[in-house]
Amino acid sequence: MSKLKFKLAAFADEAASSIDEQIKAMKENEISMLEIRGVDGQNIADISAQKAKETRKKLEDAGLAVWSLSSPFGKIGINDDFSAHLDKFKKNLETAQILGAKHIRLFSFYGANGEAEKYKAKVFSQLQAFVDAAKGSGIVLCHENEKGIYGDVASRCLEIHQAVPELKAIFDPANFIQSGQDTLEAWKMLSPYVEYLHIKDALSDGSVVPAGKGQGNLPYILSNYKGEVLTIEPHLAVFEGFDKLEDKQKSQMNKYTYPSSRAAFDAAVEALKELKEVNYEAN
Repeated sequence: MSKLKFKLAAFADEAASSIDEQIKAMKENEISMLEIRGVDGQNIADISAQKAKETRKKLEDAGLAVWSLSSPFGKIGINDDFSAHLDKFKKNLETAQILGAKHIRLFSFYGANGEAEKYKAKVFSQLQAFVDAAKGSGIVLCHENEKGIYGDVASRCLEIHQAVPELKAIFDPANFIQSGQDTLEAWKMLSPYVEYLHIKDALSDGSVVPAGKGQGNLPYILSNYKGEVLTIEPHLAVFEGFDKLEDKQKSQMNKYTYPSSRAAFDAAVEALKELKEVNYEAN
């Protein structure tokens, strides 16, 4: 079978906090799109319009672009003040447009999964409010499955996409594993709604490992994915004093532990590129 070709994006803030170091990591790993979450220590939802303009210029000067705004919207309690949250989301639509992002990541609220029947209508209504606010912007809103939110397992994610059809899916295998959800079952249910993938793998105990090293069934999913873009989200363990440990101490640690954020980022990128099912191309 010939290798599948994808364009790559990445959470560059996992390589470094500063945007300059993020740009360096992206260039050296030959990735030209960011799923942008943090800029110089600030969450993307909190940066000013001026900061967004400055960031876009730096990225464009380096030949980079923003694929998605990795926002925290929907990462509040189901009974928290949604009105203020929605107002902030509306302001971030401008941030996304300034940065040139065509996607915004969303979540489906904490505290709703334990009493799903009680809260499902409220979850759907609030997600629809995000969608309504974004109409006419040209921005695609995407729900990410996340542990502890309403849409943490495939069945409730499916309910979301059926209830709010304009909302697309970000499929994160590691997050499903951490929620006790089999990823093959999830893929069969959700693949028609998937806009793009987060490349993050995990073991049954929930620990995150490089792509292809866990139980996320990434080879199967990638072979059946019809989209063009993969976002690398390392989330690998970093131990700043790793290089100073003795060999015996290192052997007792998680095999996939790295001496720095940049080393973990590089390892995550390399693991994806090494998967036999995957090739990548310059964007």
